[in-house]
Formats: sequence, C-alpha cells, structure tokens
Amino acid sequence: MTRDPYPTSDPAVVTCGLPYANGDLHIGHFRTYVAGDTFSRALELLGQKTAFVCGSDMHGTPVTVNAEEEEDTTPEEFAYYWHERIESLFPRFNVEFDNYGNTHDEENRELTKEFVRTLEAEGHLVESKIKVAWDPVEEMSLPDRYVEGECPYCGERARGDECDEGCQRHLEPGEIENPVSTVTGNPAEYREESHKFFRLSDLQEYLQEFIDRLEGTENAKNQPREWIYGELEDWCITRDMDWGVDYPGEPPEGQDDLVLYVWVDAPTEYITSTMQYSERVGPEVFDWEEAWQEDGEIVHVIGRDIIQHHTVFWPAMLRAVGYNEPRAVLASGFMTLDGAGFSTSRNRAVWAEEYLDEGFHPDLLRYYLITNGNFQKDIDFSWPKFQQRVNSDIVDTVGNFAYRSLLFAHREFGGTPNVECSDRVIDRIEAAIEEFRAAVNDYDIREIGTIGVDLTRFGNQYIQNHEPWNLLDEDPEQAAQVVRDCVQLVKAGAVLLAPVAPEKMAALWEQLGEDDALADATIEAALAPPAEPFEEPTEPFESIEDDHVAELEAQLADRIESRGDEAGGEDDSEAAIDPLSDDRISFEEFQDFDMRVGRIETTAPIENADKLAHLEIDVGTETRQVVAGIREFYDLEDLIGERVVVLVNLEPTELFGVESNGMLLAAGDQADLLTTIGDAEPGERIQ
Repeated sequence: MTRDPYPTSDPAVVTCGLPYANGDLHIGHFRTYVAGDTFSRALELLGQKTAFVCGSDMHGTPVTVNAEEEEDTTPEEFAYYWHERIESLFPRFNVEFDNYGNTHDEENRELTKEFVRTLEAEGHLVESKIKVAWDPVEEMSLPDRYVEGECPYCGERARGDECDEGCQRHLEPGEIENPVSTVTGNPAEYREESHKFFRLSDLQEYLQEFIDRLEGTENAKNQPREWIYGELEDWCITRDMDWGVDYPGEPPEGQDDLVLYVWVDAPTEYITSTMQYSERVGPEVFDWEEAWQEDGEIVHVIGRDIIQHHTVFWPAMLRAVGYNEPRAVLASGFMTLDGAGFSTSRNRAVWAEEYLDEGFHPDLLRYYLITNGNFQKDIDFSWPKFQQRVNSDIVDTVGNFAYRSLLFAHREFGGTPNVECSDRVIDRIEAAIEEFRAAVNDYDIREIGTIGVDLTRFGNQYIQNHEPWNLLDEDPEQAAQVVRDCVQLVKAGAVLLAPVAPEKMAALWEQLGEDDALADATIEAALAPPAEPFEEPTEPFESIEDDHVAELEAQLADRIESRGDEAGGEDDSEAAIDPLSDDRISFEEFQDFDMRVGRIETTAPIENADKLAHLEIDVGTETRQVVAGIREFYDLEDLIGERVVVLVNLEPTELFGVESNGMLLAAGDQADLLTTIGDAEPGERIQ
C-alpha cells in the first residue's frame, strides 16, 4: 500500500465482518454493512478501483448448537440455509457486495489450510496443553461457546472465548472462571488437552510497528495497544469439534478430530471472496493478487467487539504468510433500541425483514445508520428518532429542494436554463467536493453522509433568498441564473449522496435527464452541466406519518411484553442502558458538585498507560492538570481547543505517576465527552 491519499493507483478491498450463518439479521447488524457499502461507493466515486467483499461465517460453536436444536439437520445444512437467506437480504438494503461467499467454500478451506501449513513450515506453530471445559454430568467436552462464566480480567459475565459484556478481551480456552455449561446448566470443570498454538510473540515487534501506522477509527487504533505492548500470549488455533476446517497437519497425540478455530478460517474468506470476484470479472478488471500480495489498500469495517481479531491475530497471520497488511480498520459502536439493548430472546428488535415489510425504503435506514452519530460511538434507534431525522433531513431538505427546483425549472424553462452556473455556486460545490475527499481520507463515515445534505440545505436557503418566481417578470435573466444554479446544486447533491442513498439518488439522477448511470459517475460529475431538457419531476420522498410511528411503537412494546415472562426478562444484547437509580440526592447535595466549563489547552499520552491521557485544561481562574481515560477513543491533538465539562472539586489523585486534579465528564463506555452547545467561557459553572 502507498499511504497516499485516496484515490491511489493501487486496488482497494473493503470488507465487513462476516455474519454468522445461524439466524436472522436485525437493523443493528446493518450498521457495519451499510457503512462498508457506503465507504466502498465513496472510494469508487473518487475514482479508486475497489472490490467490496464479504461472506457468511459457516463454522463455529453457534452454528453447531443451533443445528442440534433442529431435528434431522446437520450443521452444514443449517449453515447453508441461513447463508442463502442472509445473502439474499443484503441487496434489498442496497448493500451490494462485489462478491459474497462463505467460509465453507472449498476455495476458502484450501486457502486456510495453506495458511496453516505455511505457519507450521515457518516455525510459528507450537504444541501445548490447555485447560478445556468439561461437563462431568453429561461426560462431554465443551467448546468455547458452550461455556459461560466470569472474565478473569474484569469480573463481568463472559463467553468462553470473549468477554462480550465487559472488557471485550479475547479469552483463551480455560481462562473463564466459574465455568458453566450452556448446554445443561451444569457447573463445568477443566481438563487438559493438547492443541496447536500460533506464537504471536514471534511477531510482537512487527505488530507494534503495524499499530502505529494503522489508519481508521481511534478505538481500532488504540484499543489493541494494551495487548500488543504487553505480554503477547500464544493463540490457540485448534478446537475439539466435528464442524469446521480440518487441521491440515499432524494433530497432537490423542486429538484425531481437531478443526481450526473459527477466527482462522473466517478472515481468510476476505481473500477468498476477492479471489472469486477476480475469477469472475478477470484480473484486468480487478487483480486479487495485486490487492492482497502486493500493494493493495485493505480496509476492514467491523463491530468493536472484534477489534482484537482484526488488529492482532489477522495482521500477524498475514505477515507470517507473506500477504499484505490492512491499511485501515473502522470499528463501529453498538446500537441500542429505545435506549436499551437489542434482545433476540425477548424479540426486542426491529428485524431487517420487518423494516422492509412496513414499506420503508432501505435508503432511509441507510441514511439514519450513517449519520446518527460518530461511527465509533454507540447510537440509539427508535421509530420517533428515525421519523424525525428522515423527515427533517431527507424529506424536508433534500426532497423539498430537489422537487421545487426541478419542477420550477421544467415548468418555466423546459429543463435547465441555458446559462452558465454562477461562480458562487461553483465555489460552494467545489468546497463540498473537497470536504467529501477529506471525509473519505479521514474515514469519517458520518461526514460522508452529511455533506450532500448540507449542500442541498444551502440550496434551499439559496432559492428561498432569491425567490426566482418573483424575478420572472422583473428580471428574467436573473431568474434563469438562480434556477440554473439550483439545478446544478440538485445534481451535485445527488452525486454526493449516492454512496449513502444509491437507489433514491439514481432515481433523482434520471429525473435530471442524465443519460449515464449515476453508479458509473465520479465525483467530477457534480460540476458537469446538467442535461438541458428533462421531464416533469415527481416528489422523491414521502414523509413518515405520526400514526404509522405510533403504531410501530405500540407493536414493539406489545411484542416485548408478551415475550418477557417466557424469556425470563434477560437482555442478551450487545449493549444496554443502565436502569435509572432509585436513590435520590437533595438539591443541597447537588450544589456540592463544582462543575465548570473548561477548555483543553494541551494533550499528551501517558507512558505505559494505553488508555490514559494527560490534559492541561483552562477552568477560568487557573489551568488544571487532569488525567483521563480517553486515549483509545480520540486523536488527542484534535481535542485541543475543545470545551468540556470538568468536576473541579474532586480530591486530587495520582495515576501512573501523574497527579490528576479534576475529572472530565463523559457518557458511556466510549467516553463521549460532555461539552456546551454555545460559547460558554472557561470557568462558567454548570447549574
């Protein structure tokens, strides 16, 4: 890869984390798939040769567990059923992979085995004994996902292979404390077995260099540092199961039926899927070897729960077998529903099929997922919030400006007036194009989605200020100029919004009378003169009505209530909002908290503390030194000058040898800093 700004002369591959082929998808799952599709389209809009690939994760314990619950169904049959169902769902949300495969494809199994043979030949694999969970009542071995217990690092409830509700760490077999069988509910015990391990420590120096040059979101670049700069333990790559990719080498003594851990064969599907795409279109269109074995730009778009796999295990494996490393990893936050977590057991979810059945266009959800907050932050979905954002931004801004402009142009001029676009509007579009280029190179998914809306918002204000309908008689030349500018702004808005709302913008493109497909356009098309004649337009969007939203809210509430007793009220979501505390404090007690507006003056990382940052904050009467656990979520230099809320009467404490004299206030696990909407001065008290 070049590290040059996009577009580069090298081919790019954009991937999304593989969905498990073991159940339906809800709209929360689509946050990364829509983001990956949007980023891929944005790269292509800039002129970057790009392949967007993915596939179903067919192996692993979840598939085996769920298949066992079905009568007369093998894991293979079960996985292929869900693979085909999931594959058919993506195009309905305009998520258009260039290739969508699965990890059980023969090509992927063979590539995975080739990787493992190379690791073995290069001396990166060792044999060692590990503790494996065992159900003594049923006398059965318990693979990772058959076990739950306590995380040895943070004490939270955790699965056998991952602390999914706490610190997010990958867990090796035998690490979980107080293990319990998820199959029977019996307490589990540990027994020793011999397995194969990848010596990650062989590549620790490389990983430390890699993480420093990795691009993408701050959480993906900073979260893995604790592991990479700590004691990097060997990674167990085999499992005692029947379903998966067979271990290709000589198994340890007494282990005849080992398969590879799912996180060995899952990421190789990224390469296999690219390979299949190249075989279909030909290497002259896209050469997978150039992308993966030479200088390609590899971009992974994932959920934050699998950061470690994509920034530690995967690049180490690629390096060891001589393949290209990822250029960027973009990791999303989680998504909640009405302030609480998605829960499949309680049917607390808006299912993807359900969304479409309600008659909503997929591009509306795409816009909501892309623009509702910073990509790496947690976001919330509710039907009222969805309605408000769609009606305000899409219907009232984009749709209203496009329809009123094109309708007026058609009725009064038969299409685009035959005059040049004004310099002011050209300058505004050129500025939007540069903002778009910057957003792509900053991996700012939200900004990619908002630039086109902001441009049409400018257009709405422009047409309202100039009132061309009043100029027709007084100054027809000026009227023609205003309308010509507005048609150009409609066209530019369609180009810039195409990655987010491809189907709706393609329809608007056709209304503009354009001959070429919008999907084939590059960003320069935003400045190309529009077609002169075009037909009378139709309104591109319809408002979401209050009655429909109220009905959907009631349906969701009834469904959750009806399943509450059956599911035991448990929430098996990715993320949930803590309940409100019943403990209250008096107003006098609240007055004891001295919270002030502060302005960050300087920032610096704290040595040997991957999560901590040293900040100097102007709180009005003095500058305070504060230590905050925000380093993994922010580029520290970007925080300089930001106004924040600081608790200033907290007792000083020392962290890693640095005194902290105050506390920043932030929301959630992603440390979303509290700030002010206006220009409050440092030192002003929070009341």
